[in-house]
Amino acid sequence: MRRRPSARYGHERGGAAERGGRPRGAGMNGAHSPLTVGTAGHIDHGKTALVRALTGVDTDRLAEEKARGITIVLGFAPLALPGGRVLSLVDVPGHERLLRVMVSGATGIDLFLLVIAADDGVMPQTREHIRVLEALDVRRGVVAVTKSDLADPRPALAAAAELFPDDVELVACSARTGAGLTELAAALERAAARTPSRPADPRPAVLHVDRVFTIRGAGTVVTGTLWSGVIRRGDRLRLLPGTSSARVRGVQVHDRAVDQAAAGQRVAVNLAGVERRAVARGDVLAAPEAPVHVTYRLEVELVLHERVSDRERVQLHHGTRATPARAVHLGAELWQLRTERPLIAADGDHVVVRRIGPPNTLGGGVIVKAAAGGKPPEEEPRPVPAATVALPPLDAAALALEHRLRAAGHEPPSEAELGEEADLLPALHAAGRAVRIGRSMHAHPDAIAGVREVVERVARAEGTITLARLRDELGTSRKYAQALLEHLDGARVTRRLADDSRVLRGSARRDR
Repeated sequence: MRRRPSARYGHERGGAAERGGRPRGAGMNGAHSPLTVGTAGHIDHGKTALVRALTGVDTDRLAEEKARGITIVLGFAPLALPGGRVLSLVDVPGHERLLRVMVSGATGIDLFLLVIAADDGVMPQTREHIRVLEALDVRRGVVAVTKSDLADPRPALAAAAELFPDDVELVACSARTGAGLTELAAALERAAARTPSRPADPRPAVLHVDRVFTIRGAGTVVTGTLWSGVIRRGDRLRLLPGTSSARVRGVQVHDRAVDQAAAGQRVAVNLAGVERRAVARGDVLAAPEAPVHVTYRLEVELVLHERVSDRERVQLHHGTRATPARAVHLGAELWQLRTERPLIAADGDHVVVRRIGPPNTLGGGVIVKAAAGGKPPEEEPRPVPAATVALPPLDAAALALEHRLRAAGHEPPSEAELGEEADLLPALHAAGRAVRIGRSMHAHPDAIAGVREVVERVARAEGTITLARLRDELGTSRKYAQALLEHLDGARVTRRLADDSRVLRGSARRDR
C-alpha cells in the first residue's frame, strides 16, 4: 500500500520517510534542549560512513554520490545518544570544491564532529574546515580519528591534539568494525551537555532555507536549521528577501509531525499558499518581529588569517547564501562588506570570508551592523544606451519577477514554470535584468556573472572545465550546468572541445 505523500514530508535525505521506519530515538528528547551537530573533515576520511555507523542512516542517498563515493550535498539524520538525548546531525561534503556547501551546512550547527582518518592524518581540508568552524564561533565538539583498524591512530590523535584545546575530546574509532563507537557517542553526549541551547534565547523565529521541494497533497515544503525562536503550526512568517508572508500549515522534526519546533532543530515547514517557484535555497523564514534585514552592506568585525587588501573582492558566506562582496577597511578589525547580492542578516550573526581566487578561507567574524546603508544593484543609476530613449520604469510585477530570477540563481526557471509571469520577460530583457538561457530558460544577469566567474576561475587554474566539474562547483543538476555552459559558448566566453570540455576564449583567458 502506498504511503500517503502528505503523511510525512521526507525532508531529510536518508531520513525515516525514505527508510520506511521511525527515526532512532524519536521522541526521546525529554527535557533535553535541541542541538545540531555537524560533521567536518577532509574528503575520504569517512564522515558519511561514521554517520551511518552512529545513526543507521546513509546520508549519501543520491545515485551520483554512491557512484563517486563522495558527499555532494548536505545530508541529515537524527543521532540518538546513550542517555536518550537526540541531536540533529548535518553531514557535509569534504571536497575543497564543495566548501560553499560545507559552509551552508555549518552555519546552523551548535557543535562539531571533526573526522580525521588514521591513515592520512590532518590534511588541508581538515584545517580549512577548522577555520570555518572558528569563523562561525563553533567551539565545542569531538574529534573522531577514524579508520583506526587500518592504521595506528596515535600520530593522528597527537596532531589533532595540537589543533584544539583540552576540553575537546579525541576518540579513536572504526566505522567498519564498530570499535570506539560507544566511546565516541559518550564523548558527543558530554560535549552536548556543555553546549548552551538556543531555545533559551528569547529572539523571534529565524530559519535559513537550505532545501525547497513540493509534496503532492501537502504543497511547498522548506527545510533548514532553526537559528532562533519557535515555529508553530498556524504561525504567519515573512518570506525574505521578498515582501510576502506565508502561513505555516505543518511542522516536522525528523519526519515526525509536531505542534512546534524550537531553535537548534532541523525543521521541515509546510507553507500554505506559497508556490514552489516563489521560494529558493538561501531565502529566510522569519517572524514578523525578527530583527533581520535584507541588506547589501554590512559592518563586520573580522578575524583574518591572511591579508585582505582594502576594496578587495571576496566571497562572503552567511546563512545558506553566498555572494561576492567588496571589502572596505574601516580601521582595526572593522570592515564594511558591500555585497553584490542581498543577504538576510541580523546584528550578531557570524559570517565566513573566502578568497575568490585561488579559493581559500580567509577568516570570519561578527556582524556589528547588518543594515549599514547602501542600495541594491538594481537601484543604481543605469546608463541609457546611445541613440535610444530612456526605458519606462519597471512596475511592481516586473520587479517581483526580477526578484524571482535573482533568487533562482544558477537554476533559471523555464517559461512554462513562469506561467503568466513570462509575459513580463520582454520588459526585463529590455532593461538588462534578464538573460535568455537556451531556448526557454531565463536567468538574472548577476547569476550568469557568478557562473562565468566560476568557469573562468576553474579553467584558468586547470586549463579546461567539464560539465561535471561545473555541476559540482554549483551544486546543481546536469540540466542546468549544460545549459549554462552552452550559453557561455554562445557568448564566446568558452569554446567546446571534442571531448565536451571547455577552454576559455582569448579575451576571457587573458583577463586575469
